Amino acid sequence: MRNRSLIIGLAFLFSIGWAAGAQDVAVQRASLLGESSPESLSATSAMPVVSPEAALELMAKHSAEQSEQLAGFESDTVITADLPDTSQHGEYELLRKFTAEPRALSYAVVRYSGDGFVKTQVITRFLQSEVEHVKDDPRASAITDANYKFSYKGTQTVNGHFTYVFQLKPRHKAPRLIKGKIYLDASSGMLRRMEGRVSKSPSFFIRSIDFTQDFEEIDGFNMPTRLQSTTRAHVIGRAFVNIVYRAYHVMPRKPADTLQPEVDTAGLR
Repeated sequence: MRNRSLIIGLAFLFSIGWAAGAQDVAVQRASLLGESSPESLSATSAMPVVSPEAALELMAKHSAEQSEQLAGFESDTVITADLPDTSQHGEYELLRKFTAEPRALSYAVVRYSGDGFVKTQVITRFLQSEVEHVKDDPRASAITDANYKFSYKGTQTVNGHFTYVFQLKPRHKAPRLIKGKIYLDASSGMLRRMEGRVSKSPSFFIRSIDFTQDFEEIDGFNMPTRLQSTTRAHVIGRAFVNIVYRAYHVMPRKPADTLQPEVDTAGLR
């Protein structure tokens, strides 16, 4: 039971990446006062920048468009898990496939190396939980005004991108919401990083779950590229997990005008 509680905690964390869809982020200008301004940032950035509140609006716009335009994707995924208190390790390489309609996720195994316990009780159970979770309503954990209060905290460079930093405060305690920060590209509003701690533990046996997740723009879509996490649990101890998503093949939806109209042949007989 305790082992399964740890896996549930990991699954709650890793599913954060599926909450990218956002709608109607409304932020008051007064809450965005910070230590850096768009003017000071533009002096060090070759790209023109927008205001912090405009970056939030662009994030919501990108997320809504992605929900409408993304048909699915495939990617190579490498999951590395370490249980340092028991000196156990495992690494799984998989082919990850997602479809938007119907909303579904699947994995095909490429290779595994490491301890059998990590394979069956950590990584495999996580994968099973993620497959089930992707069917849930993403709005419950999306980065929206309905779920969070936003507070502007200045600027920072993330993976070569100049970003605006916003503190996230959950409006209510719920699984999959976080206490932490998001980093939005100061030019495009794209989400570049999300980090923090899961606001509500999914189990009595889980003490805390901390994470950092990076995103990049791939073929016009905002996709997760890396997730690093530390889970602390009673009795079992710590679990360090690193996930790398690479070699994306993104599939946009086909425009409606490419569909052939149905012809009524009744009048031709």
